[in-house]
Amino acid sequence: MATIKDVARLAGVGLGTASRVVSGKGSVSPATLEKVKKAIEELDFRPSHAARSLLSGSTRMIGVYIPLLKGTFYMPILQSIDNELRAEGLHMVVAFGVGAGNFREQAIDGINFLIERGCDGLIVMSNALEDADIEILGAKKTNLVVLNHRYDCIADQCFTADHNLGGRMAAQALLKHKHKKIAVIAGPSSAPDNVDRIGGFMHELELGGIDTSKMWVAESNFAPDGGWASAQELVESGYDFTAVFCANDEMAVGALSYFQHAGIDVPGEVSVVGYDDTETAAFSAPRLSSVHIAWREMTLNGLSFLLNRCYDLDRPVQRKFPVRMTWRSSVEKAARTSFRKR
Repeated sequence: MATIKDVARLAGVGLGTASRVVSGKGSVSPATLEKVKKAIEELDFRPSHAARSLLSGSTRMIGVYIPLLKGTFYMPILQSIDNELRAEGLHMVVAFGVGAGNFREQAIDGINFLIERGCDGLIVMSNALEDADIEILGAKKTNLVVLNHRYDCIADQCFTADHNLGGRMAAQALLKHKHKKIAVIAGPSSAPDNVDRIGGFMHELELGGIDTSKMWVAESNFAPDGGWASAQELVESGYDFTAVFCANDEMAVGALSYFQHAGIDVPGEVSVVGYDDTETAAFSAPRLSSVHIAWREMTLNGLSFLLNRCYDLDRPVQRKFPVRMTWRSSVEKAARTSFRKR
């Protein structure tokens, strides 16, 4: 395999001159440029990623940290990032939470993994870090973007949605259909975005005259198995309900699956509202009504901000993302008689 030294030798130029042509940095005469290009073509020279990094001072890699590599939520986000990076001639390196540590320790390890591999910038999806963990990165925090959470120390580098508004919209959807006996399958109480959406949901119900202190609420895990288990617990509790709000689509799909298993008609007997409006919601049975969060727009604008910083680009950046209700077939007007365990 030809090296940059072979190119320089064949072109009859110094190594520095050949390097300037390959990297595109620095000036050379038109005649010299033509000789080096001819040598590159004749030798079929292709600089390795490591060589290009040394020549340019940039690895052309963006690191992405996500808490876990499973489910239907993170894959579209990673795909959007990868597509945009490839269009710019860049590459993605992914790290995710592994090991025996808690979520904070896993996030710190994942970020350090990406830094050690020389990534020019980082996109992080984690609410487990503390401001002190960001500060300890020193100068490297300049090229860091956080999605779906806000850290005060880098507030300008954080891109998130109004989850309180999203929770309120879920409540409005059920109130609009005359539901008053409502159950909630929430995500982890340690997740700030879950706290926001559940807080908005409860507040809107209270404005609608519902006593939320008596509502059935379960804390689950944002995964389908948690939705199934919580729906089973709800049915077996004997609680009187006509609707369920699930704090994300994956739990909602698990709940729908349990209701089907138990012979409970959705939406005839029970209405279900999800949250996120992921691709899963459009293909569940029945198709899931869900609060739409603009995850793709949030991701791409955060990425654009990062690429502008890392590579001196001028990509447009927006910071406000729409939240709306996507209506499908899992919600109907409240049944005259609410559901109880048969």
